[in-house]
Amino acid sequence: MASSLLRRKVSSLGVSGLHGIAKPFSVRSESENVAVVSVSNVIRQFSRSKHYRNVDFTTSSSNSSKFDCLDLTHPHTWYPNARRKERKIFLHMGPTNSGKTHHALKRLESSASGSLKPNNGVGFGMYCAPLRLLAWEVAKRLNKAKVPCDLLTGQEREEIEGAKHKAVTVEMADVTSDYECAMLGCRTRGCSFTRALLGISADEIHLCGDAAAVPLIQDILSVTGDHLEVQCYERLSPLVPLKVPLGSFKNIRTGDCIVSFSRRKIYELKRQIENGRKHLCSVVYGSLPPETRTRQATRFNDESSEFDVLVASDAIGMGLNLNISRIIFSTMTKFDGIEERELTVSEIKQIAGRAGRYGSKFPVGEVTCMDGHYLPLLHTSLKASSPTLEEHFVENAKLSASYFISDSEEMMKVAAVIDQLPLSLQDKYLFINSPVDMDDAISAQGLTQFAENYAKRGIVRLREIFIPGMLEVPKSHTELKELESIHKVLDLYVWLSFRWESSFPDREVASTQKNICSS
Repeated sequence: MASSLLRRKVSSLGVSGLHGIAKPFSVRSESENVAVVSVSNVIRQFSRSKHYRNVDFTTSSSNSSKFDCLDLTHPHTWYPNARRKERKIFLHMGPTNSGKTHHALKRLESSASGSLKPNNGVGFGMYCAPLRLLAWEVAKRLNKAKVPCDLLTGQEREEIEGAKHKAVTVEMADVTSDYECAMLGCRTRGCSFTRALLGISADEIHLCGDAAAVPLIQDILSVTGDHLEVQCYERLSPLVPLKVPLGSFKNIRTGDCIVSFSRRKIYELKRQIENGRKHLCSVVYGSLPPETRTRQATRFNDESSEFDVLVASDAIGMGLNLNISRIIFSTMTKFDGIEERELTVSEIKQIAGRAGRYGSKFPVGEVTCMDGHYLPLLHTSLKASSPTLEEHFVENAKLSASYFISDSEEMMKVAAVIDQLPLSLQDKYLFINSPVDMDDAISAQGLTQFAENYAKRGIVRLREIFIPGMLEVPKSHTELKELESIHKVLDLYVWLSFRWESSFPDREVASTQKNICSS
């Protein structure tokens, strides 16, 4: 069992709860008369008060200053390098399969020749992706086009000799160096994309997304002095909404993609389709390791492969290049972590639009549902305009209308555990920004043990929590979920090792075990 690979065990699967941690504390610095206050207490203190405006940060009795910590009305001023540059911002706006990303990437490739304005050789171009998988795809594409490109994500660093380009996840975007050209994909990760949009110091920045984002981006950039140009695209291949539902699984055909929103349902659909003995199914969903998703997608795209049907979650809506003939919604509702709700217009369009990839074996896309009950919602949504993006902001913070405070709920879950450990504020901040899923008991236990061991000894050996060499092929849904959780723990160790290399020295072992996990 995957859970038995962790030396401390989780709930009924064998992993203990998050307990045994020291009581809250306050430490005074020996060099300064300053109290080190826990991270989550600080956040709670300011988020709960409706009256905080000016806060004293006193370093000594003779040196006191006031700082309005809630005045966030001028975030563009936080990036002086970008403000000193005369940037040109190109918005490539349009639906899926409209060629917007292709045109932006071509411009990114052309910067390799130095054809754009010289930048003293600091860097030619950078692609900022919402997914690690997309960063991998672009790095691969650029290198194949003889444009040396490094890959930089929270968990991977692949350096190519002579590379002046970078393909990164958006959180890793460099806002300190100068570039000729930068490309963003504006879909999710709002706070990271806002930082990249305001902070990247590039002569040209290209953004790809839906036209609904244009008014918001125009408003955000109205105070930066940047030159803004909007380029609109139409879908290159037709998308045909069918008038009849799928009906029986006997009507499944090569190139179909059945969309569902739970791991269990995805595998149930896969089994039902394969029981007909006409098709084999690849699967793609969010909690699969990126390496596994890549292999599954590649297998589905390969015309010589027997795996000719895809069963997937809405993870396919994030720009994966898939040769899909027909999208079939198994349901038009999903649980969003709070409630079961209908899919939004934007979600339906984003998923449905993956059918009929231009230039592929299936240039005409079709979309339908398994159940005819959902057809009216599907047809209405595809005809509707995408709603203009709006922003809401926290009551206490003074923000301009274009911004909102990013959701810190996940950070708070980590902070509730990390706060009670004898760590510096800087160390705590790094832990709460780590890629941990605190709703996953095994992943949360891994983070807790890593932090506890780091606080006690300053060094964390992987073998203290994980037993290498005992990974097995899962034989049930429970074991599959546990294996995905183990992968998250190994992924977290690799991420931490890139930040604290001497304190997390077993990166190579963790990477090897992670690869075994994904395969």
